[in-house]
Amino acid sequence: MTSPDLSHGRVTETEARRANRSWWDLDADDYQDEHGVFLGDVDFLWCPERLREADARLLGPVPGKKILELGAGAAAASRWLRREGAHPVALDLSAGMLRHARDAAERSGVRVPLVQADALALPFAADTFDIVCTAFGAIPFVADSAAAMREVARVLRPGGSWVFSVTHPMRWIFLDEPDEHGLLARNSYFDRSPYVERDEDGEVTYLEQHRTLGDRVRELVAAGFVLRDLVEPEWPEGHEQIWGQWSPLRGQLFPGTAIFVCDMPKPSSRKS
Repeated sequence: MTSPDLSHGRVTETEARRANRSWWDLDADDYQDEHGVFLGDVDFLWCPERLREADARLLGPVPGKKILELGAGAAAASRWLRREGAHPVALDLSAGMLRHARDAAERSGVRVPLVQADALALPFAADTFDIVCTAFGAIPFVADSAAAMREVARVLRPGGSWVFSVTHPMRWIFLDEPDEHGLLARNSYFDRSPYVERDEDGEVTYLEQHRTLGDRVRELVAAGFVLRDLVEPEWPEGHEQIWGQWSPLRGQLFPGTAIFVCDMPKPSSRKS
């Protein structure tokens, strides 16, 4: 049994890495059983609000582009990008999730390179990719998300784009329940303590990090990015599926997802 706690203070990067790898390895089968049909084998969904890249086109034109998907899970988005003519690489910390990526590749016939690695130590040379993206991968879980932003900046080519979705920071205020209980404000928006679950021995088994919108913007700017757009998907009419804390009830009142669309500027060629 694990007992959730919102106030365990800081968690080290080593604890976070160990917990993330273990959790997603152990939970991979259950996660795919619960969400695999919604996510599909070859599709790119940004969020439980069902915003598809095929409609939103937040990445811009992708044919011929080298794209890194962080926290790719079963890599449905990377396979969709491959069908669109891109050259994606799907990276995840969890061997369990990458096993599902291999299974989905067999089912769909769409294969992409799979890499098991840490988002804080990307195994790629500088200026390798035209686009880096993730739908809820890596960023909500690493303790030092500013360092993750710097790693993304390092592997991006000048002029490249970094697009990622996370739980909307204002959701931190409320209980993680899809019903009326999830409308009750209980937590401080300004409390950056991670949500932590521990086992009976006190070992961290699961965690999510919280940053305010301002925190995210400052991380991006410090890494050299320009924020082009902040997308807050509205809950679509007729969408009745509940995903964890996401539900029609809550989605019609306040946002559940924030998508940051960022560019890495090219160096100025003007002489001073």
